[in-house]
Amino acid sequence: MKDSLVRRLTTLDLRLTELDTLLSDPDVTRDMDQYRKLTKEHSDIAPVVALFHRHLAALADLNAAQEMAADPETRDFAEDEIKAARARLEDIEAEVQTALLPKDPNDERNTFVEIRAGTGGDESALFAGSLFRMYSRFAERNRWQTEIISHSDGEVGGYKEIIFRIEGHGAYSRLKFESGGHRVQRVPETETQGRIHTSACTVAVMPEADDVSDVVLNPADLRIDTYRASGAGGQHINKTDSAVRITHLPTGIVVECQDGRSQHKNKAQALSVLVARIRDKQTREQHDKEAATRKSLIGSGDRSERIRTYNFPQGRVTDHRINLTLYKIEAIMDGDVFELTDTLMAEHQAELLAQIGDS
Repeated sequence: MKDSLVRRLTTLDLRLTELDTLLSDPDVTRDMDQYRKLTKEHSDIAPVVALFHRHLAALADLNAAQEMAADPETRDFAEDEIKAARARLEDIEAEVQTALLPKDPNDERNTFVEIRAGTGGDESALFAGSLFRMYSRFAERNRWQTEIISHSDGEVGGYKEIIFRIEGHGAYSRLKFESGGHRVQRVPETETQGRIHTSACTVAVMPEADDVSDVVLNPADLRIDTYRASGAGGQHINKTDSAVRITHLPTGIVVECQDGRSQHKNKAQALSVLVARIRDKQTREQHDKEAATRKSLIGSGDRSERIRTYNFPQGRVTDHRINLTLYKIEAIMDGDVFELTDTLMAEHQAELLAQIGDS
């Protein structure tokens, strides 16, 4: 293990001892915000320090075995112990490096997903519907809850645009690499001559803020309009101005919500989406600055970047960022996206490890 890593672990070990002392003070709960910060820091550090102690124990076993190897009578036994101790040290070091990777604070949040039809006209809207079904089925497989926030239907089916919320443990961590351009190659239902068409949709995945106050919104920067919702919904939807449109003047971001049955609910939903979009814009701008010094393999969140192609005639799905092609398009479109998301998460982790190795 590198000396720099040992120094870092030693510092964490000392900090954990300090936290144990602070948290054992009966007066610590007087400031609940500070208490929560200390307990979170303790829970983050404790597993890493436990690994460090395992490393020290394995190192002690290795030193003892090497001393035993000097005695001809115990040499054979000692050599087996040396091999076992070295193997444990390698495994522990790998675990330590993974544990020390920077954590995305948004990973455990719920998420908003926006799908917009792009080039391809009606077929693009139909593909947007297919993508919505894919993510909905994936959510079901993970036992997450899905709620449609707003949608604009396509002329022959599907959606020109749909925004939905996914609630569940780890939803954002698994879906955050889905942002970008999704391309489909297939024979549309409206095609009479059997020709393959290419169309595209844009997907945006944004973590839900814990609270609208996570982003400071100046009321003077918001224009809030109400209007009558359109589409199916019976007498209520036609007689009340329940739909809400919020425009954030500094950024030009516009959010509409009309699926709720009350203006109050629609306004709350629209504010939540607006905050998520503003935070997402800020995050992407930060990533763009970082990309100037280091190009990220995945996770740039560039909406214009084509990240994946769904080729129905060949039955394949290709993720262009990691050169992964899977020949099980029907299963994927039915929500079996685990191999894609798992590989993307693993590649991201490998990239972070490489950055640590370079530093």
